[in-house]
Amino acid sequence: MSAAEAGTASDPAGLDAGALCAGFAVHPHVLLAVSGGPDSTALMWLAARWRQESGASTRLSVATVDHGLRPESADEAREVGRLAVGLGLTHAVLDLPSPLPGARLQEAARHARYERLAAHARAIGARAIATAHTLDDQAETVLFRLMRGSGLTGLAGMAGERALDELVLLRPLLGCPKAALVALCREAGLPFVEDPSNHNPRFARARLRALMPALAAEGLDAARLDRLAARLRRADAALEAAAEAAMARLGVAGQDFAFDRAGLHDVPEEIALRLLARAIAARGEGGLELAKLEALLAWLLALPEGARGARTLAGALVRVSLRRVSITRAPARRSPPIHF
Repeated sequence: MSAAEAGTASDPAGLDAGALCAGFAVHPHVLLAVSGGPDSTALMWLAARWRQESGASTRLSVATVDHGLRPESADEAREVGRLAVGLGLTHAVLDLPSPLPGARLQEAARHARYERLAAHARAIGARAIATAHTLDDQAETVLFRLMRGSGLTGLAGMAGERALDELVLLRPLLGCPKAALVALCREAGLPFVEDPSNHNPRFARARLRALMPALAAEGLDAARLDRLAARLRRADAALEAAAEAAMARLGVAGQDFAFDRAGLHDVPEEIALRLLARAIAARGEGGLELAKLEALLAWLLALPEGARGARTLAGALVRVSLRRVSITRAPARRSPPIHF
């Protein structure tokens, strides 16, 4: 049974604040990310109700990131502040240190938002950040990543809890349909705003959102996509455990990232990919693409026995010797000489 189904009659829209926010209790201080939309407004209301009813000592703070993309965003942030204070919570409006780029706007805004929230959490001593991602957001994420060609890890969707550097990112509403959160706001008389970008066909997620009713009519609704993501997370965890065992078995003593070449040929390709990914992520510059990683492994496995070679990927240098595959930082590229 999902958290959304576990509500009591006394809770608006049948949402049980105690069940949804119970995970906050292990954190001394949680920062709630509240934009003013119905999802995050409901999160703020549920968190305040949970603390009041449970008597938990967890401190709750609220922050709104104002991207400055719409003229009314400042007023919306102030409205969140008024509601937060009415619920007994402190509130801060966070501006971005630099303008957002025009390309890939929503992705840039998301990264900037998390960076700003994380900086504020550290400043106020919060060790956890809670966002209001919903069941609908999970379904859109799975579809979006499928469209972008993600592997199994990406298709596993969002986790209810994950590390965010030294902080913890919490998503307590992942099991809740957005409609239930809108209903909560209306029943509880909570004001909220609708971001027009959520329906702007300029953005891929908005286009996917528009497709969801048709997919649901064919049986591919948000709940089934969420179930798929949960099953893929289970499979991904099993593969990560297998990769961890292979890392211990194939790693060459005295080298941070070197593997026995013959052993790397013998493990399943998925495990070999994960071993290479771990090493390249640690020694490279990030931004590793699955398709390029697959091409690298295909090249490595196709090398004739005894042949040597080297390739670079994502800032890492992959060297194949007679018995080893080693991964180190790639040398810095030399700038071409300037002639006057």
